[in-house]
Amino acid sequence: MLNYIWAIMIIIGVIYGALTGNIKAVSNAALNSAGEAVSLCITMMGVMSLWVGLMQIAQTSGLIRKMTDGIQPFMSFMFPRIPKEHAAREYISTNIIANVLGLGWACTPAGLKAMEALAQLERERGNPEYTGDKKIRSASREMCTFLILNISSLQLIPVNMIVYRSQYGSANPTAVIAPALVATCLSTVAAVIYCKIMDKK
Repeated sequence: MLNYIWAIMIIIGVIYGALTGNIKAVSNAALNSAGEAVSLCITMMGVMSLWVGLMQIAQTSGLIRKMTDGIQPFMSFMFPRIPKEHAAREYISTNIIANVLGLGWACTPAGLKAMEALAQLERERGNPEYTGDKKIRSASREMCTFLILNISSLQLIPVNMIVYRSQYGSANPTAVIAPALVATCLSTVAAVIYCKIMDKK
């Protein structure tokens, strides 16, 4: 769907530029944007390498394990029906911690693994939508809760935003940390309240 949206936007831009006599400006903007995209990707690659490396050090040192153990009461509160020894809990915990640390790239694999583990949990529960060959399935309560928490995404350090601001010449790229922390705290609290209300229904 996104491919169609982008294609339509590009076509409309080109047609509008041609009709208004600004096709040269459209061409220049496209070339300049392509160059900026490559520059931004290189910058993001460096930052990503740094933070993923720090994450690996934290994991090797046992810090991630301690943080994972530390949020287990929260996990039990949000996902009371997931068995404590199930793999889904570990993947969800890793994803939440990576989000909190601002490692959006690092949390994606854990998020995908968490969804796979939650699907396996539904098969273990005997859910007919997951035991058969159905292509269209309803998401479980745990899947919906995990997705909402993932979207609300409490972040201590919004690495992506800091890098973008730095790349585009912000005088103080880290000024966004406090507002982002407040915003993500509020969104996470709202997500938790919403999930518990809907869970009771």
